[in-house]
Amino acid sequence: MPADRLLTTVLRAYQDPLNPAETDKIFATTNMLLTNLNNPLNLSLLTAHFLTARAIWQLPDGLRTCLRIISIYNTAAINVRRNELHNANAASGQPPAGSGVHAEEWARVIAKGLDDKTSRWTHTLVLAGILMGMEADERRSLSWSLRSTLEQAVVTAANLALEDPIRTGPLGRGAVVLALTYAFPLLSESAKQLLNCNALLPAAIEAMVGEEGFQHGDFIQAISNDVAPERSIVWYTGSPSVARLQKLESHPLAQNMGPLSRLVAFAVQNATDSSAVLHVQEELLAFTAGLLEQWEQCALSRIDLSVEAMTLSPEILQGPWPTLWELLKKIMYTVVATLQPIVGRSLLDPHLRNAATAPTVTLKTLHILRHLSFISSRQGANAFQVYTFTYLTTLDILTRYSDACASFLQETQPPLPSQAGGTSPSPVTQALTLFYLNTAEHLPLSLPTPACESLIIGPATAYLSPGTTTTATNNATTPSLTLELFESAHAAILSVMSCPQHSSLTVSLIPFYIDALLSAFPLRISPRQFRLAFRTVVQIAGPPFPIAASHPALSETLLEMLRFRASPAEGGASTSPLPPDQTQTQLQQQQQQQPAAAQQPPPDAPLSEQTTLVLALIDALPHLPLPILEDWLSRAADAMNCIADAGMREAARRRFWDVLVSGEMDVERAAVGVAWWGTRGGREMVLSGGRGRGGGDDDGAEFLMSGALGQGEGSRL
Repeated sequence: MPADRLLTTVLRAYQDPLNPAETDKIFATTNMLLTNLNNPLNLSLLTAHFLTARAIWQLPDGLRTCLRIISIYNTAAINVRRNELHNANAASGQPPAGSGVHAEEWARVIAKGLDDKTSRWTHTLVLAGILMGMEADERRSLSWSLRSTLEQAVVTAANLALEDPIRTGPLGRGAVVLALTYAFPLLSESAKQLLNCNALLPAAIEAMVGEEGFQHGDFIQAISNDVAPERSIVWYTGSPSVARLQKLESHPLAQNMGPLSRLVAFAVQNATDSSAVLHVQEELLAFTAGLLEQWEQCALSRIDLSVEAMTLSPEILQGPWPTLWELLKKIMYTVVATLQPIVGRSLLDPHLRNAATAPTVTLKTLHILRHLSFISSRQGANAFQVYTFTYLTTLDILTRYSDACASFLQETQPPLPSQAGGTSPSPVTQALTLFYLNTAEHLPLSLPTPACESLIIGPATAYLSPGTTTTATNNATTPSLTLELFESAHAAILSVMSCPQHSSLTVSLIPFYIDALLSAFPLRISPRQFRLAFRTVVQIAGPPFPIAASHPALSETLLEMLRFRASPAEGGASTSPLPPDQTQTQLQQQQQQQPAAAQQPPPDAPLSEQTTLVLALIDALPHLPLPILEDWLSRAADAMNCIADAGMREAARRRFWDVLVSGEMDVERAAVGVAWWGTRGGREMVLSGGRGRGGGDDDGAEFLMSGALGQGEGSRL
């Protein structure tokens, strides 16, 4: 059929009532006509009628219809440009491909079809499609002036539509946001600066969390309706919630949350109205709070990562389950990517960083991150730079406001394990507790001592005793966050004890903490963590901390406890090699995956419990008071020489030497170490395992003056 007759047919079809069976044919015919019509007036006429077609816009399929509009003009622009290049290289006399209309002329006549009879938001769809088809993927189809005009037209159409939200409507606002997610990377900086970010922000956040985006988390409620938790949790692959989950994943905006989050970040950074930025944060807070509430009520939230394979069917584990968690992670990434520019702006914007607003903004940011903790704590999902910046910067701001610190901890304080009725806390509760402890670790400097005791020490000590977070029922599987909770509790307590203003609390806390530390090693804490924790406590108990003056014997008492434990005969320390911790295993696996030329020297051999205790004793030497340093250098050397295994003893000897020469000791302690090494017998004790000059405690040792010749020795000259 000739193009002119086909144009008449499709224009007539535009006015027919909605018929889903004919919709695809209408789109296909429109796409073909846009490429093959050679009359510029017909191209403008086709566009004008297409954007008001009853057969398309009477009941549009949400943003899917809008995406098809963008796709049609994108495809048509690509074909027009391809035909133009083909015709330019074709032999003389060969019939032209397509309509023969040049790309620039085609773009101009299509834009002329965008008149006042059509909605501004539909203009954005067409213009974005043209810009993508002509200039995306390094295509340079337009002159600089026409491309600049087209970019400004996209921005102008978007601004006019967003500035009139009532006439534009929810679909129109979503369509503008969708068009901008595709066109934004192609806009020049000058064109981007013309965007009305104050009007864009509400529309963008509505599109992100609304029905065309994450649906306010209501897909979780649909899952709850389909899951039967009475006896065993059952979720069928054919349930309506699975179909809804798959449909949500296919939504245009849900598939483009990365570009959308970058668009929102730009709008946050460039909005002139600070209240629009605060509105975005309020929307994120409400969205994440609802998401957490719905997930807590869902039976699937009670499945710990460690028992998923035993609880769910293989069909669910291979289908809807990973799809659900990928969607939840996408939500977390999108929300955090939107929070980052808000936090960054709160450092510079005088309307956000003043003393009246900054605490509120910071607390809301932390609450949003806390609401997402059931996602971020799963298999290290929060280990990316944007999350780290957002979280740590928020904490830096919060620590300037003592009342806000106490307020956040009071509002989010988790239930103690003893309040769980003898059962393991749910995975959600454990995730919230882990976020609480990790946050509390950064706040002791900003809190008074009573608040530290009730809000940090109390919750943290509940997770130090063995078996706190293990299940007391028939299920013997350890929850997946048990180790992380244990480590975070240790870190929170050490953080409090490291603050000099809390020394009165630290004195009463150290004996309990050391006892818990020794009880946990080596079953629940790795050698590296044990050494770090013990060294920190000894440092806190020594000068210049106030405890060294009020309790001068505390450091030596701690060392005596450790030395007693390190003795296999007295303290019962095992001399068998400990299994490698998870960190060491990961390092070994990474080494095996590297080519032979790039591999580093193998890690040290496994250490025993006794060797680790001796190493912890050696690590503490740089932090001891001067009066007792020399004595403990000798005692540490004696403890080292009691290690029976030659390889482990050599590891301790290398660490001893490293402490003496690497600069860990200050000038005064280094002088004591030099004297001990040279004239107090330290060299012989470390290198040969015996008492040297000035010694005499070894059985059968020969007492000689300095420089004397012993039996069986020749001249030393």
